[in-house]
Amino acid sequence: MEAELSRISQARHHDPFSVLGRHEDGNGVLVRAYIPNAEEVRIAEGNLWMERLQGSDHFEWRGKELPLHYSLIWRDQHHREHIARDPYTFPPQLGDLDLYLFGEGKHRHACNFLGASEHIADGVAGILFAVWAPNAERVSVVGDFNGWDGRRHPMRVRGGSGVWELFIPDLAPGHIYKYEIRNRHSGDILLKADPFGRRYELRPRTGSIIPSQSSYGWGDNEWMERRRQHDWQHRPMSVYEVHLGSWQRDQEGEFLDYREAAHRLVDYVKNMGFTHLELLPITEHPYDLSWGYQTTGYFAPTSRFGEPDDFRYFVDYCHRNGIGVLLDWVPAHFPKDAHGLARFDGTPLYEHADPRLGEHMDWSTLIFNFGRNEVKSFLISSAIFWLEEMHIDGLRVDAVASMLYLDYSRKEGEWIPNEYGGRENLVAIEFLKQLNVAMHDQCPGILMIAEESTSWPQVSRPTYAGGLGFDLKWNMGWMNDTLRYMSHDPIHRKYHHDMLTFSMLYCFTENFLLPFSHDEVVHGKGSMLNKMPGDEWRRHANLRALYCYQFTHPGKKLLFMGTEFGQGREWNSAGILEWYVLDYPLHQGIHRLVKDLNHLYKNSPALYKYEFDWTGFEWIDCNDSQQSVLSYLRKGEEGELMVVLLNLTPVPRQGYRIGVPLEGSYREVLNTDSSYYGGSNVGNGPEPLEAEAMPWMGKPFSLILTLPPLGGIVMSFVK
Repeated sequence: MEAELSRISQARHHDPFSVLGRHEDGNGVLVRAYIPNAEEVRIAEGNLWMERLQGSDHFEWRGKELPLHYSLIWRDQHHREHIARDPYTFPPQLGDLDLYLFGEGKHRHACNFLGASEHIADGVAGILFAVWAPNAERVSVVGDFNGWDGRRHPMRVRGGSGVWELFIPDLAPGHIYKYEIRNRHSGDILLKADPFGRRYELRPRTGSIIPSQSSYGWGDNEWMERRRQHDWQHRPMSVYEVHLGSWQRDQEGEFLDYREAAHRLVDYVKNMGFTHLELLPITEHPYDLSWGYQTTGYFAPTSRFGEPDDFRYFVDYCHRNGIGVLLDWVPAHFPKDAHGLARFDGTPLYEHADPRLGEHMDWSTLIFNFGRNEVKSFLISSAIFWLEEMHIDGLRVDAVASMLYLDYSRKEGEWIPNEYGGRENLVAIEFLKQLNVAMHDQCPGILMIAEESTSWPQVSRPTYAGGLGFDLKWNMGWMNDTLRYMSHDPIHRKYHHDMLTFSMLYCFTENFLLPFSHDEVVHGKGSMLNKMPGDEWRRHANLRALYCYQFTHPGKKLLFMGTEFGQGREWNSAGILEWYVLDYPLHQGIHRLVKDLNHLYKNSPALYKYEFDWTGFEWIDCNDSQQSVLSYLRKGEEGELMVVLLNLTPVPRQGYRIGVPLEGSYREVLNTDSSYYGGSNVGNGPEPLEAEAMPWMGKPFSLILTLPPLGGIVMSFVK
């Protein structure tokens, strides 16, 4: 026993319950306690004094009878008295099924038993702590309730599961804590935040905070019920992508909290006509300038903007006002911060050990080990947490391409081929399929959106059909080709006409979303406005035409904040958007146009009803490269028809004849060159135009139109 007591005092014991607490001893009861720096200890029930073992801070009491659970009273070296119920009298609290499912990679709610949570054991209230650290010799809970002393609350390991647990009675939410972990091989002592923590201290502090059970009263029941049945493929979806820290701030220049941000954003996006907000990661992260993409808290909204219930209010308020909320979620990699997941128990646990598999050199981050079952349970539980607990409507999964390819951003010799000699990351592919199946099974109606920049097939096709199981894929090819085309001086665009027409060769191979995201306005890429060539007027005209093309091209829409009013400078996450430019007419014009495009899109079934198949699109003429003109039809049900023309040179086109399929009237419902948007007001006026019975371009009827310079027009068929 002396060796066991020594291991307790050295904080090296994997099962402190075998030594400490209440034990039957022959004809009586033996109680052991280890309380560093205690002057004296007694048992409160009966005021029973415990005997110090010589030369140690171990105390014992032997007697005939004692309640199963009791309290200890001790006086420390500063003569302060303390009382606490002994945690080492309680049996194991975690269920075997939870441990089994977690180890099999099939637990969808691992955060319900891992982490810190309010718990009642044998009628006693307290906090149950549980953490996965299979290579630890000892794990302790440390915090502001025990002087951050790892000898005070060592945990018990649950067999071969690698999960450690401890129930601390009478402890209340709100305390700060971490796990102190001693590696069994090296003896290194690590101090780690809780991977399953639901609240964290405000950075730069890194402690976890014991959460209280949420009492938030949701008011979005109607939204959540509709979501289960929502036919999103045939409904409009226009997303406003937001970085909460730099969209707007308060009068003192401080961050808006979740509640204030909810009110301001909802008012704005409703007026502008967006259907969804997409938040850059608000999962807890230590470094502001990472924008949230270097996540340390996969189950906690960042404390920068408030508490978890404040974020619940944010989502609830959006839903009650008809706005969906999407969250950028980062399962591909995580940062190396000492308090986080990196080498969590002194070994590569969440990440691969081999840097050729486990490290992103470009980003200086670590890659999750997607083949490890417990890691799969961790990530899938995180995804479901945001959808169920926080009512998020969908996840935009970041950096999917980096997960699919073993040689992603690696040179020859810096990566390991798969078992078949290929570059495909087979375990990551299987994880993504498992993730998407779990999401749709657990949360019907939500959206899983892949940021995937390669030509990987069937990203947005069901897993049973051989796909990855996502609902939508960002169309990065369309975005890159379009921006390259628009960067050319109009005099040269006729040589690059195929950059615009190429998208229709693959447009319906996936369910695409068309993004002009934050990635396009940082790191020296320039703002959307300054990607456009020409003088100030032409840059604005080009941008207006570009947005007309985006909103009339098949696919859901996404704009990053600031692009909707033509911010002049690159996005700077350390400041706020250049709202002051809305004092200038040309920027006001872009702002008005985006608003009108959103409302036109939402109110025109021809533009949204069939965005993922040829039913909704037909070229009129894709070959007029000499004049840099594109013309096409967008179609809904019978009689729901819109004609779109883009003139991407500064030369107005008078008397431009195009073919149309239906006899009758067509009315110009949008013209990006309108003076209302800052244009030169060249167009076709408000009166309907009658189609002539002259076949043209393979159509039985035709219209003669005026095409504005660097402009787009939308003609609606009048039933």
